[in-house]
Amino acid sequence: MLTRRQILTAATASPLIGAPAILHAQSWFAGYPFALGVSSGDPAPDGFVIWTKLAPRPFEPHGGMPMVPLPVKWEVASDERFKTIVAAGEATARPELGHSVHVEVTGLQADRPYWYRFSLGSDQSMRGRARTLPLASSSPASLKFGVAGCQNYEDGYYTAFRHLAREDDLAFVYHYGDFIYEYKQRGPDYDKDGLPVEQVRHHIGQDCFDVADYRLRYAQYLSDYDLQAARAKHTWFPTFDDHEVENNWVGDFAGKGTAPADIFRLRRQAGLQVWYEYMPVRAAMLPRNGIITDMYREARFGDLLSIDFLDTRSFRTDQPCGDGFKPYCPGIDDSKAQVISPEEENWLTRNLTRRQAKWNCLGQQVMMMSLDRRRYADEKEKIYNLDTWAAYGAQRSRLLAKMRGLDNVIVLTGDEHQNYAGLLDNGDKAVAVEFVSTSISSGGDGSDLRAGSDMMLKNNPELKFINDQRGYLICEVTPDAWTTQFRVMDQVSSPGGAISTRASLTVPRGQPSINIA
Repeated sequence: MLTRRQILTAATASPLIGAPAILHAQSWFAGYPFALGVSSGDPAPDGFVIWTKLAPRPFEPHGGMPMVPLPVKWEVASDERFKTIVAAGEATARPELGHSVHVEVTGLQADRPYWYRFSLGSDQSMRGRARTLPLASSSPASLKFGVAGCQNYEDGYYTAFRHLAREDDLAFVYHYGDFIYEYKQRGPDYDKDGLPVEQVRHHIGQDCFDVADYRLRYAQYLSDYDLQAARAKHTWFPTFDDHEVENNWVGDFAGKGTAPADIFRLRRQAGLQVWYEYMPVRAAMLPRNGIITDMYREARFGDLLSIDFLDTRSFRTDQPCGDGFKPYCPGIDDSKAQVISPEEENWLTRNLTRRQAKWNCLGQQVMMMSLDRRRYADEKEKIYNLDTWAAYGAQRSRLLAKMRGLDNVIVLTGDEHQNYAGLLDNGDKAVAVEFVSTSISSGGDGSDLRAGSDMMLKNNPELKFINDQRGYLICEVTPDAWTTQFRVMDQVSSPGGAISTRASLTVPRGQPSINIA
């Protein structure tokens, strides 16, 4: 048998010649190379991206891989038993990208499921399932998809992802971000009696600052088989929010404000590189000059639905008034402040006003409703969340004005760790409906209503529903109505939590309003 030294020497001398030796011996010296699973994403009518990452020892430097490029075989089949292979090839897993593999599969039929897998030598990955989009010229009778995000590993188990994997007939899952949390292991929480209690699970490693830190954190999160199951079963549209880099970062501004812009850009570059490495996205989203310029993008589902996935972090101006939950300050009305860049705003406006689909949807990260956040009787002044669109009044007003008269706009949001549903109004009338999805685990078990929820409902007539449990959304769309189910967990602090539908809310097309079942 070849020794490890002989294998690495051969690979170093000529990586592609040495690769077969590594492939045959891979499991001997490193273990199962597909320990972090498979995923598919960014579908089109003729294909999608399939992803995997070679990491036989995920928590070791470089995932336990030799620092050489390796050829990985891939197959796509029209049946789950792989009797009919419709596409196949070989992709190179490069050490510069953590031995991740992103294959952009094309030439497939529209609006149908496929199955895919990878192999390295004698090792084969788990089987994944993906789905293509319908043709832009088609008229689908219905569409069903999921919405999820915010999954702090320390706060709870990912049982909600296991339930999401079991949801049938989902065309895709929109992940709004906060795939990881960048914090080191934190101190204890406290129970209702003020006594310390241990976290559900613990982060390994320090606060994330460089590529190695972020890779270790993603590896820990993806070691969870409930998360792997949801990624393998459904095709994803991933976006990022703040915790993929640092809490509440925007543009060149560090979230904590402690690093100068040129230094923070290095951390942002590391975080976004590793986000790309772990997500099933196209090569166009590889960070360039420290930023992902093409994160915002559109998906069409025939003439039924057009979704615009936004980037609300990369080009945002700094939060006014020093960020946080605070009373009004003049910075909220700054005419030059922006959540999205002028280019992204023009792109979004064009898409919204084309009238090519029965429904327009914005998939984005931070709440668009401008809510009064007061929860206690001694809070006299109206309180704003300055990390949301509420703190960027001028651009928010421009976008809502563009929605006026369309009567078919749905906004999907995350970040809040609670479920919300409400109306977006442009001064004197509702122009859109916003559904805010709760977290998968962030915030722990929660309860039906957080303290002060009754005051929030009273102070915000546009707010129609609020809930403080963990879970995800299931959206069902037809030409006449949009229905969102708020699927919630009874608990996430222990494995095996049960899922149920807390509420089902329907929006009739042509009338921005909410009917609660």
